[in-house]
Amino acid sequence: MAKKKQDKQPKSDINPNAHILGAGEIVNQRITDTLEINYMPYAMSVIMSRAIPEIDGLKPAHRKLLYTMYKMGLLNGGRIKSANIVGRTMQLNPHGDAAIYDTMVRLSRGYEALLHPFVDSKGNFGKAYSRDMMWAASRYTEAKLEPICSELFADIDKDTVDFVDNYDNTMKEPTLLPVTFPSVLVNANTGIAVGMASSICSFNLNEICETTIELIKDPDYDVSELIKAPDFIGGGQIIYNREEMLNVINNGRGSIKVRAKYSYDKSNNCIDITEIPPTTTAEAVIDKIIEKFKAGTLKEISDVRDETDKSGLKITIDLKRGVDPDKLMLKLYRQTPLEDTFSCNFNVLIAGMPQVLGVKALLIEWIAFRTECVRRRTYYDLQKCKDRLHLLRGLQKILLDIDRAISIIRNTEEEKEVVTNLMIGFGIDEIQAEYVAEIKLRHLNREYILKHTKDIENLEESIKDMEDILAKSNRVKKIIIAELQNVCKKFGKPRRSEIIYNAEIVETELETPVSNEPVHLFISQQGYFKKITPQSLRMSSEQKFKEGDSLLASYDTTNDVELLFFSNHQQVYKAKADDFEFSKASVLGDFVPSKLDMEADESFSYMAVTKDYSGYMIFFFENGKVAKVDMASYATKTNRKKLIKAYSDKSPLVAAMYIQQDIELVLISSAGRHLLFNTGSVSAKTTKDTQGVAVLTLKKGQRLMTVRPYVEGEFAKPYRYRTKNLPSAGALLSAEDSGEQLTLI
Repeated sequence: MAKKKQDKQPKSDINPNAHILGAGEIVNQRITDTLEINYMPYAMSVIMSRAIPEIDGLKPAHRKLLYTMYKMGLLNGGRIKSANIVGRTMQLNPHGDAAIYDTMVRLSRGYEALLHPFVDSKGNFGKAYSRDMMWAASRYTEAKLEPICSELFADIDKDTVDFVDNYDNTMKEPTLLPVTFPSVLVNANTGIAVGMASSICSFNLNEICETTIELIKDPDYDVSELIKAPDFIGGGQIIYNREEMLNVINNGRGSIKVRAKYSYDKSNNCIDITEIPPTTTAEAVIDKIIEKFKAGTLKEISDVRDETDKSGLKITIDLKRGVDPDKLMLKLYRQTPLEDTFSCNFNVLIAGMPQVLGVKALLIEWIAFRTECVRRRTYYDLQKCKDRLHLLRGLQKILLDIDRAISIIRNTEEEKEVVTNLMIGFGIDEIQAEYVAEIKLRHLNREYILKHTKDIENLEESIKDMEDILAKSNRVKKIIIAELQNVCKKFGKPRRSEIIYNAEIVETELETPVSNEPVHLFISQQGYFKKITPQSLRMSSEQKFKEGDSLLASYDTTNDVELLFFSNHQQVYKAKADDFEFSKASVLGDFVPSKLDMEADESFSYMAVTKDYSGYMIFFFENGKVAKVDMASYATKTNRKKLIKAYSDKSPLVAAMYIQQDIELVLISSAGRHLLFNTGSVSAKTTKDTQGVAVLTLKKGQRLMTVRPYVEGEFAKPYRYRTKNLPSAGALLSAEDSGEQLTLI
């Protein structure tokens, strides 16, 4: 049998692979050589041409699709069938219609995966937040380009970027798009290559453009001043961790915690979840809730269902009677994907090399890329203007003697000699002569020639201006800044994701009651805090302070009160008296800025003590305005430790005061005028950072200096300092009141 098989084998002279050297031979090859020869080219192809985005924020598949739609006239025209677009895109992308359509779906407005979608879609394109809601086939849906795509293709026909042949050398396609804004950071982008991956979160367009403008003006600008956190299309709440967020912004790596947003429907006793983290889906959340319910760990729930409709995402959770919705949500955050982590890995191809860059480094690379685009566009326009000017100068010479030009053409025996004779007759070059020779006979009149030659002066000015742009980098910077400002004006949107500073997940099951034993609280001018028991205070009542420090306020209260520490950065840090250890009068106490993790240049300003958030906070500013804020505005449902915009930043703060009911105060200006002011004359606001109302009238250069409680009897004639109408300038002290005044600390 072995011999028979050998006879049936084809002879070498008819073997189709016989001409290939080594074909059919089995050879020994090192595994390292196999990886280098076979695997590495594949890996590089995936990295360079498929999975990792470039500085324009697009992968090759995105770029091929959008460029095809642009060439089809879909930037300004109406929508057409998606199947038509997919078919045309296959001229640039040979990976099949399914892959192309998947790319279109992700870029579409209907899918809701991008903050600023590039495809204007009509029909069912599915949803990014749904695992089971599949999109319709391409023959049913329609699409065109969104208006923001005009910023992707601006001046693409002016040699702003390089073009290369497509896969079969029948067409040209751009290697990059000349985007006028840093789209690489505006729209989320993820990709898995070979041995590396990319995961870029989206940021707010206004914040990115404004930061880029500041970087153009000052390369050392701290981008974290404007960019606090990402901004996701699905909204949600970003739990701010300063260290982790700075790692993401500076290094391009890190993780961001995002939690869902919800509202409680009291009439139906249910929770409606309308925003979820970008890393999960509505079905995954519901499946996890059902799993926990069956396991017996979520007994507070009676039903959960998906009520998503055309208006958007909605997950409804029905509660059993008596269940606290806020405590239940804290539990759900811990046990379900309603709180999840977005992992960042800002891996981008820069000049063909994959690099992991932070926000600042990416923006600097984009500025360099956009600078080159602007310079190339300017150079292109410059050459066109020079060519046009050259032709018009030749035409201008004809103006001197039109009859002579006609005579030369009429008397020339052969057509091919017309250009030569015009060159000799008027001293112009071949290009100019060709242009003149092609002019129709009807146009050889003085009016036509004058109309076309009057542009010479404008062209000369334009050429001078463009040469100046190419010579001066500052002019290029101004052009880029103007383009960024225009993008912000046309396409900027408010933030979708809310930032929660230092939010904590409260372990509700492990909560222990706080004792309400009596305590004495002391706070110093520099922010040192002490909590002392009455027994300890009786043994030693002499307080120790740091050199140059003194007592600001003391309170006789209980251990279960809440403390609000206001800082000079218009922020308030919340804590409980129970959070502080008991101290003694003989020690300095806890330094509040360190204890509460205030920022490096932040300092303590005022402490309020409350149990039920009743009463008001009163803020006095140097410009004479007074803001009265309901204390309830500082109460939060969750155990948040920090609130921003705790009071207005429009004018420096002179004093803050917590009052249970309206009282009389004495306001003193730098001019020495005194105003007796009742806090009841100012209406309370619920907005924490309200600018307040003008109370003290001040002349130029004057300011409010001092605020203190009014002591009954300290003025001989109190009515001198009172007023019926606000604002008021107050009054100077009378002779009988000019003695030593009482002061309260």
